[in-house]
Amino acid sequence: MRIVTRPDFDGIVCAALLYETEKISEPVHWVEPNDMQKGRVEVREGDIIANLPYNKNCAMWFDHHYTNRPDTPFEGSFAIAPSAAGLVFEYYKDKFQRDYTELIRETDRIDSADLTLDEVLRPEDYPYILLSMTISGRDHSDQRYWERLIQLLRNCDIDDILRDPEVRERCETVVEQNRAYQTALRQHTTCKQHVTITDFRSYKKTPRGNRFLIYSLFPEAVVSVSIRRDIHDREKIIVGLGHSIFNRNCHVNVGLLLSRFGGGGHRGAGSCTVREDRAESCIAEIVDTLMANQPNE
Repeated sequence: MRIVTRPDFDGIVCAALLYETEKISEPVHWVEPNDMQKGRVEVREGDIIANLPYNKNCAMWFDHHYTNRPDTPFEGSFAIAPSAAGLVFEYYKDKFQRDYTELIRETDRIDSADLTLDEVLRPEDYPYILLSMTISGRDHSDQRYWERLIQLLRNCDIDDILRDPEVRERCETVVEQNRAYQTALRQHTTCKQHVTITDFRSYKKTPRGNRFLIYSLFPEAVVSVSIRRDIHDREKIIVGLGHSIFNRNCHVNVGLLLSRFGGGGHRGAGSCTVREDRAESCIAEIVDTLMANQPNE
């Protein structure tokens, strides 16, 4: 039995909870949502999928993304909820030996972007938020770190986790990256009415940083578009969308919008991957829809 999940904070917390409650015999199988959507992932009988689209071969499934609504019976839990980890926690709530209430509360806030301006600008003052920013799913060479976090979350409180030498070093790196990221955002972002468009395609290595910083820099925007090249295939373009967490006046369901282009996500955040020769037309259609700002559900 394996856990199949994605390498973000919600996915890592899902894995920690599932290790506590199920007899997991193999390492986590880390998967990107687009690969699951395109059928490029081998899902085995007995696998538990969390925070990813459904696959009929799995034994159990937990998810909360709007575009992944099930149309077939399954074992597990699906709901439009702040986090997939919250659904796992509720499903197994009588089986845990540790108190994960605080962890789930913070995971819900982080994955649903229920954050204050100060938390965005000064994540170093907020332990769970800072920890979540040490996880980037772009580089699978970080797999050992993701697996280490699973064990730390199962066995330590947040203060002890942040004292771990590797975690502490990564947290310090995050703070430095966020400073540089602000500069990169200012240099590569244009604002069309209420839509920000950040284009990082010129970078060989896409800048990393707090994805919510864009909303503090452009408070007039209600939605952001980010464009970058796939780290593994330079001819693939990744387009990410997000509702502003401070100016909540975007009426477009971005997960539903991106499903037109083979992607998906939540109402307020999502992504799609397109070939370079289709990128300009896809981006133009996406931006036009966002600028119209009409409900699409």
